Formats: sequence, structure tokens, C-alpha cells
Amino acid sequence: MPAAVEDRDKTEENVSEKIHRLQSNSSQLTVDDEQLQLAAAYVSDAQYNRNIQFETSPQAIRFYKLYNHWSTQGVTYFFILVDLFLALFEDPAVYLLPVWVTSVVEFICLLMFTLRLFHFSKITPTKVFWRDAKNICVIVSILLTLMDMIVYLTLRETGYFAVRWSRVLRPLFCVNFTESRQLRRAFRNIRNTLPEITYVFVLFMFSVAVFSLMALKLFAKRKLSTVEGALYFSNYLDIFFNLYVLVTTANSPDVMMPAYEVSWAYSIFFVIFIIVNTYVFMSLFLAVVYNDYKKHLKNEVRKLVYMKHRKMIEAFNLLKITYGTEFVVPDSRWRQLVKLVAPEIPSSQRELLWRVSDDEQKGFVGRESFIRLADLLNIQVVQMKERTHPLEKCLPNMYNSTVSQFIQRIVKHPGFRYTYDVIIVINAIFIGGDETNPLISKAEWVFLTLYISEILLKLFVYEPRAFFAKSQFWNWFDSLIIVAALMGTIVNAALKSSGGYSSQQVLDIVFILRVLRLIRIIDSFQRFRVLLNTLVNLIPTMLTYAGLVVVVYYIFAIIGMEAFKGRIQFYGANSSDPAAKYCGNPALKGSQFAALRYCRNNFNNIVSAFILLIELTVVNQWHVLAAGFVKVTHLTARIFFVIFHIMVVIILINIFIAFVLEAFFVEHSLARSAVETAVEKKIQELGMGDCVDCPAGNLVEVMETNENDLGNTDNTDLKSKLRFKIASIRYKTVDALLQHMFEEELNPEDEIPTFEEIDNLSPDDYVPKQPTFDSIA
Repeated sequence: MPAAVEDRDKTEENVSEKIHRLQSNSSQLTVDDEQLQLAAAYVSDAQYNRNIQFETSPQAIRFYKLYNHWSTQGVTYFFILVDLFLALFEDPAVYLLPVWVTSVVEFICLLMFTLRLFHFSKITPTKVFWRDAKNICVIVSILLTLMDMIVYLTLRETGYFAVRWSRVLRPLFCVNFTESRQLRRAFRNIRNTLPEITYVFVLFMFSVAVFSLMALKLFAKRKLSTVEGALYFSNYLDIFFNLYVLVTTANSPDVMMPAYEVSWAYSIFFVIFIIVNTYVFMSLFLAVVYNDYKKHLKNEVRKLVYMKHRKMIEAFNLLKITYGTEFVVPDSRWRQLVKLVAPEIPSSQRELLWRVSDDEQKGFVGRESFIRLADLLNIQVVQMKERTHPLEKCLPNMYNSTVSQFIQRIVKHPGFRYTYDVIIVINAIFIGGDETNPLISKAEWVFLTLYISEILLKLFVYEPRAFFAKSQFWNWFDSLIIVAALMGTIVNAALKSSGGYSSQQVLDIVFILRVLRLIRIIDSFQRFRVLLNTLVNLIPTMLTYAGLVVVVYYIFAIIGMEAFKGRIQFYGANSSDPAAKYCGNPALKGSQFAALRYCRNNFNNIVSAFILLIELTVVNQWHVLAAGFVKVTHLTARIFFVIFHIMVVIILINIFIAFVLEAFFVEHSLARSAVETAVEKKIQELGMGDCVDCPAGNLVEVMETNENDLGNTDNTDLKSKLRFKIASIRYKTVDALLQHMFEEELNPEDEIPTFEEIDNLSPDDYVPKQPTFDSIA
């Protein structure tokens, strides 16, 4: 017998002996249901990076499980959205409802928030609950809103003027409930970054102030005038505002022209100002934000890693048994735990994860392998099952004939894809032509026929369920675009033939669909695919910052509506009312705001307010918009627009850019995490691999069924039924991406602090580099 075979047999005998000894002590293998439920709660928290400290009694665990259930979270989000959307129906409204209706709805929302908070209080220790700032913030917001509602309704009924100031508190419910931990973390990082930004901002404002003083001394006595006939740079506050606007380039070169027309030498002042403040200080802002924000974000991620490891250790301690001189978790307990934590995972995938955890097939896992379970559960492993093409089943002779095999080789050949890439380019030339030309109209039918033929040929070659699998985005995109374009073209042709009438709306849709076809060419270039997949993977994290911007927008929109509602009116595009020329306010007569027909840019409802704030974020012409509202109110209205610019453009946008830069670099350049690599390695060892970027073939994504419920099958049976691959979109949670961003700099084997120590960690805390797991209690 060869030595290698003999060694392998001995190893298998040793493994079998270990498993037999472990199973012989059946009393150790049984686990109390309460302990299992508590361990599942810890593992679930570690998987989704929840940092809630909860009571460990059986009743509290049941409440905690209900608290984290998707249905209760969905109800909370629903009432948060209802509360936010009430602004659509309150004065100033898009559609005005009676006050009592909106008040009753808001009261119901507040009642639901109170119940949710009460539910949370039942699962957390009392001291922890009252020490948590977010709970206090929610309670105070509810009480202030109730007080404001009572005062507002009372004053309204007695005929006095009243303001619903508590509406600015509504986004706080969105931020401070436990479910919004990513949003709350983003706000917390901004708060921590503000001190460093403040120093740079003060220096920047000092620079603008000094340049404003120089401009006053340089131009005030020369009696220059603007295009509107006003004195040029004669008032210090106006100079300061105009130079601040120049930093944003919104009024360049207009602000310089009166002086530049007198002498080219005056342009030197503005050039130096732009270099110092626009390029140097704005770049410095981004550098400071990037460096400081990354430091605080790293601290947050370190807390996530420590909290995850601490909870996994707690779960391990609940399930461990003694085996010789070490503590282990046996196979049976591990499987019970995973089935309880992630019941949606098919048993075949559980078998794969177990084989990754128990790499040596000992029948148990140690502490280090057990701790990796949370990361394993966050990896998207796609199960693929080999299926025979329906035509091969029904018509085997025809499908396997020489002609059929020839067609299949053509479709699978790269030249087939390149041919259709050329067709797309030619189609783009025709799309740019005049659609009224009969030649172009007929060519559209030719292109549609070619595209439909391509889809039919691919369906002939590839198994239909594999072709339209969930992961085959481009196949879905291409097919939907072609079918929609075909239907639109047929409808338009039918309308024309029936009465010489063509619907412009149908034509618009058809033209848009024609243009969208060009997007599919992206899939033909590897570099394009890499960039696009990177952007797709970043979408969940970007949504966090989109929510951050929406919260800030909502607050500014409410303040803007209370301050500026009704000041500017829009009369319609074709209105003949003389007041339409000055937006219904005589103060705007002869203003640039009215001349540019900006009347629709107002705060007369929440939708208009959001659109206006987006325009201010883009920065172009924001000073003209601000000047219009200054004319209809007071000079101090500038403060509102300057604060918005500072908060959104200078702080939020720079922080968003910093985060996206870091995330993009990591996602675009780093390899998969160590845990993902271990899963891929095990997939290949089992002979069940399927590459991510391969064509669909006849592999179909499957869910758990009796057919593929493998249980504890052997390797041969597992191989014959399924294939696995790591999904392209690799992160189930935003927290997983954040951890991946800094995993090169954070050692997951650092000594794990206690729950209280983790909460109090700061970016400057010393972290031991090479601790041992033996030091963990």
C-alpha cells in the first residue's frame, strides 16, 4: 500500500475515533433550549453588527427576537416615512388636508414610536437604556412634538398666528431608532470630525475677511458700478458675501468684470483670491475631512469588530463542551445554532459552511473557527444546479444534431458577441438620425429583428432558467429593453396605421428605450464591467449617505417653508398675469431672479423646497437664488443659504467623497477577505466550483427544496447535485464592507474588551497588536 494512502487512512481513523469519543458522551451534546436561543441572539447580533446590550432572561430573548424581526422593523420604518411625508399635506402643502387629519396621523405615529421605545426598554437593562443618548433624544422629541401640537392647535382655534416648529424634529426619529445605526454612525462621525474642520473653516473665513477688507480699500473709492447700476464693492458685508460666492465659482467672472474693465491689473487680486481660497483651502478641507473622518470611521469599525468578537465568544461559552484539554462546539450544536440563526440557508450550504469551519473534519470546532461563523454567514454563496436544456429532453435528436451543435458553437464563440457590439454601434448612428426619415424607420425594425434573434439564439443554447437567473443582470436588462422597445414600436405603428396618429408619449418612450440599448455595450468590456460592478457593490453604502443628505434637506426644507412660504409665486409657464413677470412680489421687479424666470424656485411646498435645495447643492447660480429671497425678506436671509452651503457642500459632500474614495479603492483593488478565500478554497476542494464571470451555461440558481436538501451527505453525493460560487455582490450588510475597508489595519485577534470598554473606545486608545485568545475571559 502506498505511504500516502496509508497516512490518509490513519488520519481518517483518528478523525473517526475523535468523533466516536465525542458522541459517546451524549450528555455533553445536548444543549438547553434557552442557552441555544441566547447563543443564537449573540450570533445574529454579530452577523448584523448590532451593538445592543440586552437582557439575557428567556422572556427578554423572545422580546429581543421580536424586536429585530423584519415585520416590527418594517412597521417602524413605515410610520417614520408617514411622519416625514405629512409635510406634503401640511401648510404649505402640495395637497392640503384639514389640520385635524394630519394631527391625528402624527399622533398615531408618535404613539407607535412610544410603543417601539417601550419595547426596546423591556429588552435592555434599565441603566443602559437611560444612559443611551438616542433614547433620551426620542423621548424629548416626542414630548416636544406633543407640546407643539397642543399649542399650535390652540392658537389656531383662537385665531392667532402659529408655527409648527417641531416639524424639524421629525428626521430625528429616523436617525435615533436602533434600526438606523448606519445613519447614526455617519452623523456621529461627522460630529467627531467637526472640531478639525472648524479650525480650517475659521482660517478660511479669516482669509475671506482679509481679502474683503482689501477689496473694500481697493475699490470703494473708485466709484465703480455693476451691470445693474449699483455701486461696486462699497459695502463690507456685500463684499464678504460676494467673495464667499466667488470661492464656489458661482459668480465668476461676473464679480470681477467691473474692475477688470477698468484695468487688467485688478484681475491679479481675484486670481490670487481664487488660488488661495478656491483651490488651496477647498483642497485642504477635503484633505482634513478625509484624514479625520477616516480615523473616526476606523474607530467605529474597530468597535464593530470587537463587539462582534465579544458576542461570538459569549455564544461560544454557552455552547462549548470540554474535549480533552480544550473547549469545543460539537457538530450537532453548531448545526442547531446555524439553523436557528439563518433558517433561510439551504442545508447544502450549511454543509459547505460546516466543512469550511471544520476543515480537518474532527466533528467539532474550536473557539477561533467558531468566531468566524458570523463572517461566514455574511458571505453570499450562490448555489447552482446543473439542468438539461428542455429541448434536449423533448427533442434530443434535433438538439444534438450537427446543425444544432454548429449553432451552439457560433453563439458561444466570442465573435458572436463582438458582431452584436458592432451592430449596437451602427444602431447608435441610426438613433442619432432623424426619426421621420423612412429609411431610419425601416432600419429600426431590422435592428429589433436582430436583437430578438440574438435573445432567441441564446435561449436555444443556454438553459432558460440559467439564462434568466437572478445573477444574470445583463440578460434581464437586455431582454426587458428589447421586449419593451418592440411593444412600443408596434403600438406606435398601430396608432399611425389606424388614423395617421402617433402618440408623442409612446414615441418618447421608444426613443429612450433605443438609447438604453447602448448601455449593454458596457458588458462587452472587462474594465467597464469591473468599474460598474464596483459601483453596484457601493450602492448600499452610498444609500446611507443619501439618507444623511435627505435628513439635512428635510430640516432645511421645513425651516425654509416657515421662513419663505408665499413670498415668491409661480403663475405657470403660459400665464398672462402681469405679476408673473416679477413672481408675484413687487420687490423682485427688475431683479436678476425674475429676469431668469426663477419663480418656480420657491419654498411653497416640500417638493419645491427639495428641488431648490438640490439646485443650491449644485452651487451654480446659488447666489442669484439667495439674492431673490433676500429681496423679498431681509438681508439676514443670506445666513440661511450660507449655513446650508457650509453644511451640505463643504462638510457633507466632502465627507461623502472621502468615504466613496476609500471604499472605491478598497473594493476596486483589494482581494477577497480571508474568510471568503477559505470558502472558495473549500468549494474547489470539493470539486463544486463555478467561476463568477462564466456564461450561464446550464447551471441554475436554486433554493432549498426536498430535491436539494442534502443534509449530511457525503462528498460524492454533494458533488453530483450542486455547484457553488461566491456571488459578485459580496456584502450582505454595510457593516461588512466597512470592516473589509480596514481589515488590513485592524487585527481581528486583538484582545477583546468588555461591552462597556468597547462603548468607550476612542480613536486614540492604544490597541495591543499581538494578544492571544487565552487572555480572553
